[in-house]
Amino acid sequence: MKKRCIILSAAVFAALLCVFLLLAVSIVRASKTDETRAADCILVLGAGTWEGEVSPVFRERLAHAVRLYRAGYAQKIILTGGLDPQNTVTDAEAARRWIEAQGIPEEDVLTEEESRYTHENFLYARGIMEREGLRTALVVSDPLHMKRAMLCARDFGVVGYASPTTTTLYKSARTVVPFLIRETGCLFAYGVWRIFARPWNAR
Repeated sequence: MKKRCIILSAAVFAALLCVFLLLAVSIVRASKTDETRAADCILVLGAGTWEGEVSPVFRERLAHAVRLYRAGYAQKIILTGGLDPQNTVTDAEAARRWIEAQGIPEEDVLTEEESRYTHENFLYARGIMEREGLRTALVVSDPLHMKRAMLCARDFGVVGYASPTTTTLYKSARTVVPFLIRETGCLFAYGVWRIFARPWNAR
């Protein structure tokens, strides 16, 4: 009996490891996809702030959005991110200040200040898009985040095109490996959650 339990546990572990590895491969493959094209808006996914200052990772996402805007790919930018309990300024507001300091007109910047997670970025940004008559979005995030981001976009009814930042700070093995492991875990958890939550019903 004990031997059978050990064999069963080993089989379950092996199966989970295979799933984990397959997800990791799919994340890496998706990170190489760039669908940048003309769209109605640029949707930037939040990446943390410290008391009104955007994190270095968030800054690179915002810089990519600015380049897209100046290149004429879209005329509106939507910044996402709610309030971290340790801060007094929402991620979206900190991002707005940074973006406008780069010379982007205030009227072309929209903020979504309720979300705390990736899927909520799209849930609340969709409402802004509907209100403003924006039908398509260039989704900006780090390359290794794009797999989950685009899945969330589809689930929450946002017609999005992947535009990963070309200046991501996740480049060396020391930074890429931990991020990939974390993102693989997040993608697995989201996959389980969406089975029961059926987020596509929110459309």
